[in-house]
Amino acid sequence: MLELRRVTAGYGGKDVLREVSLSFPPGKVTVLLGPNGCGKSTLLKAALGLIPIRGGEVLLDGKDLSALTPREIAQKAAYLAQSRSVPNITAERMVLHGRFPYLSYPRRYRAEDYRMAEQALALAGAEDLAGRPMPELSGGQRQKVYLAMALAQDTGTLLLDEPTTYLDVRHQLELLAAARRLAQEGRAVGLVLHDLGAALRCADCAAVLADGAVCCAGTPEEVYRSGILDRVFGVAVKRVLTEDGWQYYAR
Repeated sequence: MLELRRVTAGYGGKDVLREVSLSFPPGKVTVLLGPNGCGKSTLLKAALGLIPIRGGEVLLDGKDLSALTPREIAQKAAYLAQSRSVPNITAERMVLHGRFPYLSYPRRYRAEDYRMAEQALALAGAEDLAGRPMPELSGGQRQKVYLAMALAQDTGTLLLDEPTTYLDVRHQLELLAAARRLAQEGRAVGLVLHDLGAALRCADCAAVLADGAVCCAGTPEEVYRSGILDRVFGVAVKRVLTEDGWQYYAR
């Protein structure tokens, strides 16, 4: 369970988030929605101690985040950033980086670490990429490897910032299905997504940010009926009922 209580955070003395309260409950997919620059990525970073907070508190599995070491945090929560470096190593080695929180120095991978990396690659649909160098992969292929690295961390909480970037439609759907499966296993899954339709279909809970604050949070049904999406994005969000449930679109 990851919970933010009245968190204020930002960069260079400027607040990006202002008194944000939000939880990422286990067994649920929580999606963050909002226009560019509203604070979605900042929220994920503040939630994991990657940037300092200037007010409020963050609780991870009931413990104050400030009382945990980076290693302890990394054993409880994994994070997939929006942009990442591309080292000249194989995809398998990249995924094994997700095992670092469990290794002492000097790092020596165990059979368990290779097994977890193999499982993560399979779950991310990237097992065929294991032996290929990262610089040779396409953007979509790299994205799947980075996802596998986060999965290999084997944490109860998983926060993904724009995980569908560079993925084609099929792989976007596969990733969102994987997020659903992880939540069904009891993990807390948090996603930042720009595709409103995909976000509302995938989410158990949705939080809408604007100007550094959570202006609405609830089920996709509650958020849709509030009309907040129309106001925040400046579009008309509509939906149609299909055999697969509600399909949302903007116009």
